[in-house]
Amino acid sequence: MKKKEIVLTGDRPTGPLHLGHYVGSLANRLELQEKYQQYVMIADVQALTDNFENPEKIRKNVLEVGLDYLAIGLDPQKTTFFIQSMIPQIAELTVLYLNLVTVSRLERNPTVKTEIKDRKFERSLPAGFLMYPVSQAADITVVQGTLVPVGEDQLPMIEQTNEIVRSFNRIYKCDVLKEAKALISNVPRLPGTDGTKMSKSAGNAIALGASPDEIKKMVMSMYTDPDHLRVEDPGKVEGNVVFTYLDLFDPDKTEVQRLKEQYRAGGLGDVKLKRRLIDLLDAFIAPIRERREQLAKDPNYVMNVLLQGTQKTLHVAEQTMYDVRKAMLLDYK
Repeated sequence: MKKKEIVLTGDRPTGPLHLGHYVGSLANRLELQEKYQQYVMIADVQALTDNFENPEKIRKNVLEVGLDYLAIGLDPQKTTFFIQSMIPQIAELTVLYLNLVTVSRLERNPTVKTEIKDRKFERSLPAGFLMYPVSQAADITVVQGTLVPVGEDQLPMIEQTNEIVRSFNRIYKCDVLKEAKALISNVPRLPGTDGTKMSKSAGNAIALGASPDEIKKMVMSMYTDPDHLRVEDPGKVEGNVVFTYLDLFDPDKTEVQRLKEQYRAGGLGDVKLKRRLIDLLDAFIAPIRERREQLAKDPNYVMNVLLQGTQKTLHVAEQTMYDVRKAMLLDYK
């Protein structure tokens, strides 16, 4: 029997999902759907905060992300999927919550500050991007989420959500909204093939539906040790992306340790290591790729799964808004 905790998680549909998503959160969702009531949101509105001039991209990738979810094994009988833009109560809650948070507080949010710097927004920052923590609070509370799987970099977002929840309940003398707890993954962040942060836009991510040739091309370009010029040279394991991937995807941990020792001592080439990794990643991705290809033949089925889950979520959101309006004396009759 599932626990009463409600889990909310999701992804921005800016492209197909990749191995970094799987290691960071998707595998965790497979376990969570067995234990809790889980909602998975396709955050198309959030994706538009920095893709507002390319709505066709977001529209297309809603289906692509849905395909990835189903291909990895998320079950619509156990997990409720929904499309963010089709839940108008999220927008309504966002507007109401904006009265409970200051601009200076949003600007101090460490996650927002980092994202602003990474995107070089400076003073051209879209207002929608700045208020994303408030929108995320609405995402979580509209389904009364109590558990949110996040990386450590997202902890300030959960903290801000709970600040809004506490302010609302205090001001309106109620207990309508629930605080959320962060579920931190114990899996380290998977780097991109070049050793930097994995990102579709950076071209350093291996898609969950990657073909054998695509996997080979990406692995052969992986960053290793730039000073390891000859097979007989000693090499560094630390910071070597191939070994980072082997640590995660190679089930033979004893052999990986032996390879590390040989690499450090000299006598092991990068190409041999990469060939081993290519075989491992292809074996890992192949069943996902095959399921994805089958599902892609019936896009109407995939979209219907998303729409049915969205309809189910609407009923929950309507009840949340009923309680919120009543607490705020906005329940006019």
